[in-house]
Amino acid sequence: MSRFTGSARSTNVQPGPQINDRPRPGPRVRAGGSLVAFAASAVVLLLLLIFILQNGQRTEVHFFGAQGQLPMGVALLLAAVFGVLLVTVQATVRRIIRLRLLTRRHRTTSYTTNTRPDPADTDPGTDVPEGRN
Repeated sequence: MSRFTGSARSTNVQPGPQINDRPRPGPRVRAGGSLVAFAASAVVLLLLLIFILQNGQRTEVHFFGAQGQLPMGVALLLAAVFGVLLVTVQATVRRIIRLRLLTRRHRTTSYTTNTRPDPADTDPGTDVPEGRN
């Protein structure tokens, strides 16, 4: 006898490899995502290497009073890396400030709407069970 015999609820679970006339998707595996990320980063690094090798002529670089000569590809790559770092630092600082403000607001509202009893107002023996005095 079935456990759900009087139940008015019916389920549409279909046995087999199809659901709603569509094949079931395969399970998502993390290794597949990391393999795609590894392949994409390898392609980007290869393109950067080609860019640096093709732009090998030396150029004069001045930065905050320091000067030197670098290959053009290396100078442009360093400029791009510093630009990405600058944007990342700026976004991180904005996020930290936003979280601090949100935490401060949450603390001030929770202090004003605190529903927990004040420990000084309670009798110290009331929460201890009878047999443990």
